[in-house]
Amino acid sequence: MLGNLVRYLDSVVARDPAPRSRWEVLLYPGVWALFWHRIAHALFEADLFFLARVVNHLSRFLTAIDIHPGAQIGRNFFIDHGFTVIGETAIIGDNVTIYQCVTLGGSNPTNGVGGKRHPTLLDNVIVGSGAQIIGPVTIGRRARIGASAVVTEDVPEGATMIGVKARSTLVKAETYAKDFMPYGTPCKEPCEPVGSQRDPRPDHRVDELEAQVALLRAQVEALLAEREVRGPERASEPVLKGI
Repeated sequence: MLGNLVRYLDSVVARDPAPRSRWEVLLYPGVWALFWHRIAHALFEADLFFLARVVNHLSRFLTAIDIHPGAQIGRNFFIDHGFTVIGETAIIGDNVTIYQCVTLGGSNPTNGVGGKRHPTLLDNVIVGSGAQIIGPVTIGRRARIGASAVVTEDVPEGATMIGVKARSTLVKAETYAKDFMPYGTPCKEPCEPVGSQRDPRPDHRVDELEAQVALLRAQVEALLAEREVRGPERASEPVLKGI
């Protein structure tokens, strides 16, 4: 048991540059949330549902992390910082890393019968802070979910997902080959492409609208300047005439 604990602590140190020793990792709320979940899950599997819920609520009070006792979690699971919610039918593989404020949430079953309604995260998945993964979707091995992404469909192995609704983005081979990608973020530059104003793709709509607003502001300022030149005797004439 001690050997397993040491290996787990070492796996956290390998993914987080902050701790100076294993002792620091023992203070992490994510580590304690996983500890309490192991107990709650054992009680849940023994059909001791009320006791499992008691342990779950105690863990949530102490760590601000809510893991349903029914969730299945593999080896070396690491929640960095916390404030995470994991639903009952979620399945998490080995060496999965989740950052703060992530939700592995459920979707309403169309038949009204509760079943598999939460995500499945396969081995070595990384989920960035604030990401929302909703429904019985499967996140493939070594997939990366960027910060604040919203995932409602299956993600293929090795894909990096960004945006709302999340879409796949190309990642350089040397980046993909890394064993671990902190925060699930693959690039130094902004993940959202900028492009030209005339590019019709939806990714560029915000930039296009901002350019239009800047142009309209310049036209209004020119018209106001022209009004001042006209003088007070013609101030009653409509400034925006002809627009």
